[in-house]
Amino acid sequence: MVRWIGAIIGFAYRGFLGAVAGYVIGMLIDNLFFNKSDGQASGRSRSPFGGGQQTVTPGDFELNLLSLCSIVIKADGQVSQREMDYVRQYFVQAYGKERANATFRTFNDVVKKREINAQRICAYLVQRTRREVRLQIVHFLFGIAQADGNVSTAEVNQISSIAGYLGLSRNEFEGLKAMFFKNSDSAYKILEIEKTASDAEVKKAYRDMVKKYHPDKLQHMDEAYRAGAEEKFRNVQDAYETIQKERGL
Repeated sequence: MVRWIGAIIGFAYRGFLGAVAGYVIGMLIDNLFFNKSDGQASGRSRSPFGGGQQTVTPGDFELNLLSLCSIVIKADGQVSQREMDYVRQYFVQAYGKERANATFRTFNDVVKKREINAQRICAYLVQRTRREVRLQIVHFLFGIAQADGNVSTAEVNQISSIAGYLGLSRNEFEGLKAMFFKNSDSAYKILEIEKTASDAEVKKAYRDMVKKYHPDKLQHMDEAYRAGAEEKFRNVQDAYETIQKERGL
């Protein structure tokens, strides 16, 4: 109901574009508040903000993702403008300026005033998103932490907790982390194997990771997610090439 009221009010003030913006804002508010009774009545799992739904809607996903971003940004006790700009740029690239701005406004007006529980948000997303999407979420969170050029232990620990809540393994977390923190073992961690792995195990790990991180798995997502998938895929290829040169394969 709120989405249509928002569309009518938006149209009255700003014409067609105002109607679109009003509908988006109203949809987000609907998803946050007015699905609560339906979810409780039917016994469905509750959303992290009180609503209950079988699947995650675009508005829900964006608000949940933005909430996780805010947790990482605040992890070290400082709010970095460069990290905030990184998040805003990502959302604009993924959803367009108007939709991104509507999400930020709703987050600031509604969600930010409530307690944000990472474990509850992640439990909600685990039931409604594919694994490759959750891998991309953690990859994105590392990008935020690195945006100001200083990744703190608190940020890494927070991302580690979120990765665990999202159902990712320790090897998956370490592999994503290695894409941002390079050392002598990074290539092996990206392929999720030990440095003592045999040549045959290296080749098998590379084939497995190509399947796991192939960009086609995120073709249904917005541009920013596809770009993130391509970046992870390049990291896998670079890691394998590094090991090939190191071992003379």
